[in-house]
Amino acid sequence: MAYPAHLAETQDSEDAAALLAALDCLRCAITIFDSSGRLVHANAHLNYLFRSFPPHRTLLGRSYEELIRLEIAGEEIAPQALSGGTKPFIAQRLRQLRKNEFAPQDVALSDHRVVEIKARRDQSDRTVLLWTDVTAARAQLARLQEAVSLSAEAFAFYDANDRLILANELYAHLCGVKAVRDLIGKTFPEIAAQGANSGRIVVDETPERWLERRLKSHRDAAGAVTIRTNTGEAYLARDRASPNGGRVMIFTDITDKVRAETALAEQGHALADANAQAEKQQSYLADLAHRLDQASASVNSAKTTLLRTMSHELKTPLNAILGFSDLMATLADNMSPAQIREYAGLVHQGGNNLLKIINQIMDLTKISAGRYDLRLAPMDAGGVLWVMRETFLPRAAARGIAIDADRCPVGLIVQADEAVFTAMIHALLENAVTFTSGNRITLSVHASDAGICVTVADNGNGVTAEDLARIQEPFEHAGQGEGTGHSQGAGLGLTLIKAFAELHGGALELDSRLGEGFRASVTLPPSPVAP
Repeated sequence: MAYPAHLAETQDSEDAAALLAALDCLRCAITIFDSSGRLVHANAHLNYLFRSFPPHRTLLGRSYEELIRLEIAGEEIAPQALSGGTKPFIAQRLRQLRKNEFAPQDVALSDHRVVEIKARRDQSDRTVLLWTDVTAARAQLARLQEAVSLSAEAFAFYDANDRLILANELYAHLCGVKAVRDLIGKTFPEIAAQGANSGRIVVDETPERWLERRLKSHRDAAGAVTIRTNTGEAYLARDRASPNGGRVMIFTDITDKVRAETALAEQGHALADANAQAEKQQSYLADLAHRLDQASASVNSAKTTLLRTMSHELKTPLNAILGFSDLMATLADNMSPAQIREYAGLVHQGGNNLLKIINQIMDLTKISAGRYDLRLAPMDAGGVLWVMRETFLPRAAARGIAIDADRCPVGLIVQADEAVFTAMIHALLENAVTFTSGNRITLSVHASDAGICVTVADNGNGVTAEDLARIQEPFEHAGQGEGTGHSQGAGLGLTLIKAFAELHGGALELDSRLGEGFRASVTLPPSPVAP
């Protein structure tokens, strides 16, 4: 239904009056400034906020700056708000009338009230200011800020847009900044990225990966994560959603707990290592005891074998001596001079064998006890071999064996005991002439890095690898068991040669293969001076 023109104007006027009356009923002040910055409307609540103001209708036409100066003149503004000077205070207030400068401002009044002023600009370039008494809210917020600042834990509050609105200094310190004001208004992803890249927070992976996990925990309804700092502290960060869509974060110091857990874990590892070492030591001791038992059994067996073998070796020549001497005593009246000489020779041979065995045993005993004294002197090794060759030529020729000494040059001097060195070469040649099944013995001398090497080799059948290791032990013979087959000697020759060589600082080396002959080499230190 359409109204006549005069009735329509009347209706609009009545509606405007009703609207203005309604605005006067609001418990907040509303002021409207035109495009030139002049007040065109103010409701009654403005006089409630500023009691020194004249009636609000008398303020129409004044500028915003004039209203601010009325506040100051009426001593409405708190002294601390004016501590920086009147001009900066007015300039800060006027900034709200600029385009895109509509951030809310709090104005502290002298009666301890706080007024929040919000500004908006409409399409007609008019600016609407909304003045609200927020004293109770700011007091509550101040108490909360005071409680948060005094807390031993780090606190942070984010709004529904995930922007930081409140935090304490400890939270700022954890984020790697000096003051909370440097974080207020920033989003959580920005603050988390700043903390991850500042070096303040210790990350065990790439900052990108750590930030991804942190944001996921932040988005959970109730998330929790442990954060470590570069100074050794550890914090449990608990993240909860608030009813208004924001987030509440609390950081609890768990450094002592983490250190205790770390120490306990380290003690556990140390205990496990100790147990492993103890088990290893126990296993080693058990193995050592087993080997000692084996060695003891071997020693007992060797002792028994040695006593049995020595008894046999000593009995053999003694039986010959006693047997032939008894026979000579019994048949003395009927024996011819040739038989007497034959039996006397056999008795003499048995005595020599017995004396040889006793001397070898005594030499080995002295060497083992470290009481064998060597009389070292320079000796020509090649010359000794040539002399020994002449000594054994008749025996070798009787067996069809040739002795070759062409590889024994003179001038290679060893530092040795003359009697011992001669006895060693004599024993090697005697073994070769006695035991070889071949027809040639080769003597040689040459210099090596280890010293002067003297070698006696034959082209007989040789011995097996098993026998090669065994014949260097006392009372052992090639191809035969312990304590048996001693018609060709007691089996102490190679043992004594090895001991004498080592006593000189040298070595005995044996080399043989079945069917390829036998070679014995004695290496002695060279003489530092010519003979």
